Amino acid sequence: MKLKKNWGLLSMLTIMTAVLVACGGGDTSKDEVSTSGKKTVNLMESAEIPSMDSKKGTDGVSFTAQNTVFEGLYYLDKDDQVQPGVAKADPEINDDQTVYTIKLRDDAKWSNGTSVTAKDFVYSWRKIVDPKTAAEYAVIFSGVVKNATKITNGEMKPEELGVKAIDDNTLEVTLEQPVPYFHSLLTFPTFYPQNEEYVEKQGKDYAKDSEHMIYNGAFTMKDWNNTSKSWSYEKNNKYWNKGDIKLDKINLQVIKDPGSAVNLYTTGKLDRATLSGDYAKQKQSDKDFTSNLDAFVYFLKFNQKLDGKATIFANENARKAIATVIDKETMVDTVLANGSEPIDGLVPSKFTFNPETKEDFRKENGDLLTYDKAKAQEYWKKAKQELGQDSITLEFLSDDQEFSKKMSEYIQNELQTSLDGLKINIKTVPYKSRLKLDETQDYELQLARWGPDYQDPSTFLGVFETTSSYNRSSYSNPEYDKLLKEAATTLATKPEERWKALLQAEKILIEQDTGVAPLYQNGVAALQNPKMTGFVSHLFGAPYSYQWIEIK
Repeated sequence: MKLKKNWGLLSMLTIMTAVLVACGGGDTSKDEVSTSGKKTVNLMESAEIPSMDSKKGTDGVSFTAQNTVFEGLYYLDKDDQVQPGVAKADPEINDDQTVYTIKLRDDAKWSNGTSVTAKDFVYSWRKIVDPKTAAEYAVIFSGVVKNATKITNGEMKPEELGVKAIDDNTLEVTLEQPVPYFHSLLTFPTFYPQNEEYVEKQGKDYAKDSEHMIYNGAFTMKDWNNTSKSWSYEKNNKYWNKGDIKLDKINLQVIKDPGSAVNLYTTGKLDRATLSGDYAKQKQSDKDFTSNLDAFVYFLKFNQKLDGKATIFANENARKAIATVIDKETMVDTVLANGSEPIDGLVPSKFTFNPETKEDFRKENGDLLTYDKAKAQEYWKKAKQELGQDSITLEFLSDDQEFSKKMSEYIQNELQTSLDGLKINIKTVPYKSRLKLDETQDYELQLARWGPDYQDPSTFLGVFETTSSYNRSSYSNPEYDKLLKEAATTLATKPEERWKALLQAEKILIEQDTGVAPLYQNGVAALQNPKMTGFVSHLFGAPYSYQWIEIK
């Protein structure tokens, strides 16, 4: 997930999400609830939603919104365990681990009363891999669902994808080879269903606003279009599990300034305010303070080719100089101060574990790219000699979220004061514009992030495989590609060998080539009203779930 899952990937983004509970905090909110008799929660998002079409979502903001109103075969519970959603139970898997037979529940409905059937999944998945759709996340099917790669390459028809409806309540999925994480992958928004009759009737208007969608999740959406800075969710009375949904309505508004969130919290109008920097430092001793480490990783992305020409980042020493000159410890302590931790690899800690020894991937692979100012300056001196340039000016792409602005300024200062002859010009654009510039690979240096789509190291490492649609930096290494391919094919049923291949792949990407420069694993600090429970953060997939929020 960029995030976008950059955060891809991703996330993707939602690290600035905050929650306002109407009955908590101040007397004004309490009066509103007692008068209306409805349980209403107000949430804050960090940016506008780029897309509500599950075929086109690519970032954490979109994935959280889609996760609120749609549901796939399975969903992640409060503890990130996979649970049946539209599916009635866990899949039946053949001995070769390549055919999944999934029974659907009888009571799964769309908000217009139509039943959710196996055909809805077949239709949606085929549309995603169809080259005409140009879905960025079609890559998540590639090498996983049978024939997906050939279909996206235009070599086969979408109807030949390895998915079929045996009947209305039975879906059969055939994989290219065993995929250890496929069960959890089915929780991801890209695998959500779509009702063919409804979507085709809407045509190009589908998902352009909340009035041109139907929903099968815990909530429906109201008053949204793709430029909205506010919208709402209402309890979906057609949802099969509506009895467990405690809220009647959720109001959303986009707030990019953390100071505004804190002010709303202290005046009783906001019951969860995400904190960073000075605000996080000031509120750490507050009784309502809370923090947690998530699995989003922020990094500097080096574009090695722009407009068909090699950039300075085609030079390995230039990449290594910038990657090792930034004091990440000071950065997370002073600029963010929200529980984020410096990271010297791409795969985050507390995310995936050795299948035999259960050792954390990050701990086992160690620190691959540490802060070393003296060495960075040596790299930079070599780079300038090799490039034949004594002074270099770079454009640094960032977005308009408040924490992004501060991070970019810190990095700009680190680079300009430590690397002789380097000038950094920051280009700040709206969040959605940054995603577009990344998509078209129209940047030199970028502050990016990726959030995991599923619980496996490959969700991070696969982003920078040569042919990945999310690479967008022209990084390429045949040995790296070979290891990833082996992990996905010949080693798929050999857990320990596969694990070692992924460890080695990360070393090539970060330690050897420095294809990207890892900065930190994201932390989320917030002030939260103790009367509110059930606000759930996920380690992978959609960043947040709201369906368990309660007002105590």
